Amino acid sequence: MNTLALPSSLHITKNYSNGAFVETSKTFDNISPVTGKVLSRICEADKALVDATVQSARQAFNGIWGETTVEQRADYLLKVADIIERRFDDFIAAEVLDTGRPVEQAKKLDVYRGIHNLRTFAEIFKHEYSKTECFESHLADGSQLLNIIKRKPLGVIVSISPWNLPLLSITWKAAPALMAGNTIICKPSEETPSSATLLAEAFQEAGVPAGVFNVLHGFGRDSTGEWLTQHKDIDAVTFTGESGTGASIMKTVASEVKPVSFELGGKNAGIVFEDADFDKAVEGIIRSSFTNSGQVCLCTERVYVQRSIFDKFVKAIKEKTEQLQIGWSEDEKTFMGPLISHGHREKVLSYFRLAVEEGAQVVTGGGVPTFGDERDQGAYIQPTIWVGLPDDARCVTEEVFGPVCHIAPFDTEEEVIQRANNTDYGLAGVLWTTNLSRAHRVAPKINAGIVWVNHWFARDLRTPFGGNKLSGIGREGGTYSMEFYSEPTNISIRL
Repeated sequence: MNTLALPSSLHITKNYSNGAFVETSKTFDNISPVTGKVLSRICEADKALVDATVQSARQAFNGIWGETTVEQRADYLLKVADIIERRFDDFIAAEVLDTGRPVEQAKKLDVYRGIHNLRTFAEIFKHEYSKTECFESHLADGSQLLNIIKRKPLGVIVSISPWNLPLLSITWKAAPALMAGNTIICKPSEETPSSATLLAEAFQEAGVPAGVFNVLHGFGRDSTGEWLTQHKDIDAVTFTGESGTGASIMKTVASEVKPVSFELGGKNAGIVFEDADFDKAVEGIIRSSFTNSGQVCLCTERVYVQRSIFDKFVKAIKEKTEQLQIGWSEDEKTFMGPLISHGHREKVLSYFRLAVEEGAQVVTGGGVPTFGDERDQGAYIQPTIWVGLPDDARCVTEEVFGPVCHIAPFDTEEEVIQRANNTDYGLAGVLWTTNLSRAHRVAPKINAGIVWVNHWFARDLRTPFGGNKLSGIGREGGTYSMEFYSEPTNISIRL
């Protein structure tokens, strides 16, 4: 069943620096989460390559890229998007083999959004970035000032992206950074290096000047990620990933007060009111809890259901969850693939064990499925539902980042708002109700960067995205990305 193959250029996956693919002596294995087999060998960037890449990015920023217009930059990004579209099957293979996710999801979400990110930011910036504001003022001596506000890029951006949505994440950062006139060095996760390298091939084919877009492979601590964030000649860091890593990066760049944009973890709440469309709410919570095997920062791990429908809801979601197909990526019926790695599976399983110790009742799941074939060497896990835990249990307060949710009853609006907000995170929330007044009343009171009502995960790329508290700093999306990747300068002219 597993017939996908990586493009031949990725068998030895190289770094992309200063417009060329660079092989290094130190490599590491890219392991399939589906079968546990080696997919390819990845060249790890060393300190010398990191330094050379930063310098080439600086030269491009000060030189050829700094001389481009926003329209010219948009043309480059649109060419890259066209190349991805032409090589659609190659990008699908890279995403699916690295992550193990279903092919249908990669088609409709990952690669589609990668293309859409490039095209959307190209169009938004082309129309918005060159706009200037002008303020006239009069001084006490009767003279006049004309203040012209122009935007300028930050310089060399370091982007560190996660393994759960690789192509989506890297294009979400690179597109606005480049459109603002910056150059960028991307460090994809060591777990998912393939689509980033294919993206570098697309940038090279599109004729984007050397040094503008770069991809360096490696790890975090004592490797590529740490060397990049510590480098004196970078200007800003954008990071998507675990909250603790974000805090570490912030400490690293704090001494030089470099800008950061962080999209971090979540322990998101889903609220189901008794007036909700019951069947849609059940399907919606299953999707928001178990999509991509729960490996999405926006997934719902805490579910609060109004007491009058609680027992009915738990019974229904148990039945539907046990019907979900876990299996081969290429099977159209597959809803869930494996976790990203055996290491991550062990972390999630440790929470499964902890939940039982804390007193949870396991409604369904809680273990590892068996297949009787090579998938048993992969990192598969069962979608899992708990009930019965108190709100201060670790499994209710800490992000698991796996296919799991805890369901608890509630009685009143005021109560559930307080419980939903009783968290160190603040990324996302989802409400299920057919009462329009209630939706308008409750949604603004949820302390999260985005709140969905009667749906989940749909995004308009013009809107702000980001979280509060441990879920991140800043907002990106549309012109909100422009605010991070560039800064305003006031040119004050005395007339």
